[in-house]
Amino acid sequence: MATVTSLGAGSGLELEALVTNLMAVERQPLSSLQKQVSSYNSKISALGTLSSKLNSLQTAAKALVPNVLQSALQKFASYSASLGDTNIGTVTATTGAVAGSYNLNVTHLAQAQKVTSGVLPSTLNTGTLTIDFGSVSGGAFTADPDRQATINITTETNTPEGLRNAINQANIGVSATIVNGTNGPQLVLTGSEGGDKAFKLSGISGLTYDPGPKTGDFSNNQEAQNAAFTVDGIAATSNSNTVTGVIDGVTLNLAKTGSTTLTVKQDNTTNLKSALEGFVSAYNSAVTSMTSLGAYNSETKVAGALQGNRILREAQNTLSNLVFNTSSTTDGVTQKLSDIGISIKGTDGTLSLDSAKLEAALTKNPNAVANLVAKVGDSFSDSIDRITGLGGSVDISKTSMKSSIKFLEDRQEALELRLVSIEARYRKQFSSLDTLVSTMNTTSTYLTNQLASLNSSKSK
Repeated sequence: MATVTSLGAGSGLELEALVTNLMAVERQPLSSLQKQVSSYNSKISALGTLSSKLNSLQTAAKALVPNVLQSALQKFASYSASLGDTNIGTVTATTGAVAGSYNLNVTHLAQAQKVTSGVLPSTLNTGTLTIDFGSVSGGAFTADPDRQATINITTETNTPEGLRNAINQANIGVSATIVNGTNGPQLVLTGSEGGDKAFKLSGISGLTYDPGPKTGDFSNNQEAQNAAFTVDGIAATSNSNTVTGVIDGVTLNLAKTGSTTLTVKQDNTTNLKSALEGFVSAYNSAVTSMTSLGAYNSETKVAGALQGNRILREAQNTLSNLVFNTSSTTDGVTQKLSDIGISIKGTDGTLSLDSAKLEAALTKNPNAVANLVAKVGDSFSDSIDRITGLGGSVDISKTSMKSSIKFLEDRQEALELRLVSIEARYRKQFSSLDTLVSTMNTTSTYLTNQLASLNSSKSK
């Protein structure tokens, strides 16, 4: 009897193809489960895209909202400042400035103490050089006990160059330079700007100086002093030529004495317009994406991943309602986005910004416009959070679909195991059939041969 090595080999029947076809039928429920999982995964991915677009819009909306310490107009106001005489210095203005004009009269610039030694010998005395910092008044130096530095001069550093390097490396607010004059090297020491930055040298013979009476081994080149000026006749000083805190939000960089006019201007348009442009761009991007996610192409018969989805409709309706219905009342006047130049363009639901209308509204009532923009930012941010935030519509839906995917995957796994068992059963049954048919074929062949043989004998 022939040995069966594969289905149909013994019988000649196409049993392998039959098993394949039967298993294809058995696998149809598995294919259905896989399609459901794929559909859920597509929806989860699409919800991720929706969330990303809405979160970008939320970020743009939050940029419209002032912090708790600001008014809505302060959030967007920017400031610029100028000096009538630019030789006197430069000026900048930031948040906190107030638009206006001021008379500025600079009588003294801040300057650093500068002293020059006599001609130094090639070898200096060793010891500890003490540098005290303080201020000079009435010809007397008053040291600040909290500001003192010491520099050790040893036999390895007791040269003009060694002293210079030791002072500079100490980083104490005094810089040292050697000027090699006709008679030999002289040390120039320069402190920091400000009347309280005067310095006194003591401790090493040949390297002493008292800035009060201006005595010692150095000659005075320049005294430490504060900048002195008046603003609209009000006297003020600064220990630096960079002046802050005298006029709210204004920084002066003084360069020359003299009188001039300081002007501060407030711009209510630039920052607010830029923030609104960012908001409109993010809104349009979200709307375009949502349209694509919910679309249906009648030609290709392909639907968007979220066509008919409840959350997509919720998001579309929410944004549309906020654009049309968000309003703010200031000084008895109620405004909507359409009043400041933002409107729906065409039929695709996207927005456009009319710059001229916005600027006109800002000119008429900047506070009202800023309050409306802040209200829009708050409303959009809060509403989007209910859709994409933790526990929001998207979060709940994705959690539910992931649970469904887990259930379907468990069913797939169980079905895969069952299909293995079914295929094994089919193969066992058809293997038996193959063997039976093969045996019957062999018997049939034997009998045919025997009958043929008998007939042949009779004919003889």
